[in-house]
Amino acid sequence: MEPLGEVAAQLLDRVRGLRPLVHHITNVVSASDVANATLATGALPVMAHATEEVEEVAATASALALNLGTLTPRRVEAMLLAGCRAGERRVPVVLDPVGVGLSKLRADAARRLLRELPVTAVRGNLAEMAHLAGGEGFLRGVESVGAASPPEEVAREVARRHHVVAAVTGPRDWVTDGVRFVAVDNGHPWLRRVAGAGCMASGVVACFLAVADDPLTATAAALAYFGYAAERAAEQASGPASFRVALLDQLARLEPQDLRAGVRAGLVELPAAPHGG
Repeated sequence: MEPLGEVAAQLLDRVRGLRPLVHHITNVVSASDVANATLATGALPVMAHATEEVEEVAATASALALNLGTLTPRRVEAMLLAGCRAGERRVPVVLDPVGVGLSKLRADAARRLLRELPVTAVRGNLAEMAHLAGGEGFLRGVESVGAASPPEEVAREVARRHHVVAAVTGPRDWVTDGVRFVAVDNGHPWLRRVAGAGCMASGVVACFLAVADDPLTATAAALAYFGYAAERAAEQASGPASFRVALLDQLARLEPQDLRAGVRAGLVELPAAPHGG
């Protein structure tokens, strides 16, 4: 595999050259930030969630991002309609299972989406991903406060159970297709103090997947780019509010050559999973 900094540089350059349309069905808390993060990365956002139009929109998009943050049964149906159309076109689908262990509605929706749609990648915090792995994750609201298993093992189980690229984000991001593992060390603690930061990260993953051939390296490269932008934003910010603004600025200001030097990520060899794991 090429160095991930080089992969990230190439994909960012491709996003900005092609300007893919990314269809988001996201939550009302972070919709504006997700749209702006998509624009800052270089792609074009469309925030369509009405069941009456999502199939038409998905028919024109280069990627689809689904977010469970402010879920309703009607929105689940919209996600299924859009996801089926995306699947027909072999367009990548990203799932962000916000607060999936918090309620039956979210848990049932996540299971249905993963069962019925050709999801490409799932990005979530440790507790959310532990729930999808069939284990125990500890949420307070939609924030992770831990899980019973290490994040790399949670990611592996999600990838193998649901046949997706799984990304568990935290102090170190773990990305895997169930066989290959990439560890991403870019990021900053202030990301946890900005509502919607994870939603933005998932949106950026969709931007990179829209122009990529390998979902694993594209997902890891997107998270490294997002994390490096957070590091640079923290150098300018005095608190969470100014950090949020600076993060959008840095997503726009980062150039491909910056990623070649600034990305701290790469393949990691892990022991094989136990038999049956």
